[in-house]
Parts: sequence; C-alpha cells; structure tokens
Amino acid sequence: MQNGLTIDALLDALADRVAAKVRAELAQAGNGPAVRPRLLTAEQAGAYLGRSKAAVQHMVASRRLPVVRDGHRVFLDVRELDRWIEAHTEPAEDGS
Repeated sequence: MQNGLTIDALLDALADRVAAKVRAELAQAGNGPAVRPRLLTAEQAGAYLGRSKAAVQHMVASRRLPVVRDGHRVFLDVRELDRWIEAHTEPAEDGS
C-alpha cells in the first residue's frame, strides 16, 4: 500500500474510529432519562406480554384486557397489563 499503510493497519484505524463513535453515542444516550410509555399499542402490548399482536387484538375484542380508547385508537395501559398478569398468575406447587 502507499504511505506504508497495510490492510491490517487500515482496518485497525477504522475499527478504532467506529469504536469511538459507538462510545460517544452510548455516552450521549445515557445522559437523558429513559422514558417508558405508559400506554402501548396492541403490537407493543403483545411484545410486553409475550403474545402476538393478533392475540392481543383478540383479547381486546373479547374484553379480556382493559383498554384506553382515544377515538378509534386503542391503547393498553402498562399498569393494567401488570394487574392482568398478577390476576392470572397461578402459584407454583410445593415440591414436598
């Protein structure tokens, strides 16, 4: 290569620059407070519950999950989802 640079030296320099950018982005992301939305879409609620969007929509339509409505838009409250989880949690059997 010209100027005495080898492929390895070029790759190392590139890796160092990428790592520096990643560190800077991570440091900047850590400066602000993390905001977690309280109201979730059916897709987000599905991810939260470990279910599909269609399963959540079915549970909403059958009124098995409480919702927050804003016009035609439907949201699920994280606190209500947590209550639903607690209400549907069965205790483990005693192993003795």
